Amino acid sequence: MLDLLNLSKSVISLLIVVDPLGNIPIFLGITGGLAPDQRRRAFDIAVITGFSLLTGFAILGEWVLRIFDIELYSFRIAGGLLLLFIALELLMKTSYEARGYSPEQAGAVPLGVPLLVGPGAITTVIIILKAFGIVVATLSVAIVAIATWLILRFSSPIHRALGEVGATVVSKVMAMLLAAIAVQFILEGVREYLMRLR
Repeated sequence: MLDLLNLSKSVISLLIVVDPLGNIPIFLGITGGLAPDQRRRAFDIAVITGFSLLTGFAILGEWVLRIFDIELYSFRIAGGLLLLFIALELLMKTSYEARGYSPEQAGAVPLGVPLLVGPGAITTVIIILKAFGIVVATLSVAIVAIATWLILRFSSPIHRALGEVGATVVSKVMAMLLAAIAVQFILEGVREYLMRLR
C-alpha cells in the first residue's frame, strides 16, 4: 500500500532540491535571446532530459548501490554533505551568467542538467529509493517533473509577479530548506551507523 506521508515528504524534498521557482531568474537569463516559442521548447527539453535521468536513477539506483556495496547510512551522510555544500553555494551566490543558447543546447545543458537535475537531485532520488522503495521514488520523480514543467511554462508571469527581489527571496528560502534537509540526512546517517555498531 502506498504511504502518502512518505510520498509527500519525498516530493517536497525533491522539489526543494530541484528548485524550479528559485531557478526562474537563471532560466530566463540563459534563454533571454530566444523567442517565446523557442523558450518553451527549451524548457520542455529541459524537463524531459532532467527527469529521464532521474527516472533512470529511481529504477536502477538500488542496483548501482548493490554493485558498489554501499549502505544507506553511507549514502545519507555523503549525500547530505553534498546537498549542504550546494545549499551553502546557493545562499552565497549573488549573480548568474546570462548568455544565449539554441533551444536544444539550453534545454539539455545547462537547464536540464545540471540546473534542474544535478548531483543533489540524483542523491535525493537514490535516498528516497533506499528509504521508501521504487514506487515512491518513481512517483516522486513524476510529480516533481509535472510541477516543474508547469512552473517553467508560466515562468515569465511568475517572475514578473515575484520581481527580482521576490525571486531572490524564494531562492534563498529554498536554499535554507535544502540545508536543513541536508543536515537531517547527515544526522540520520550517523544515527543508523551508530545503531549498526551496537
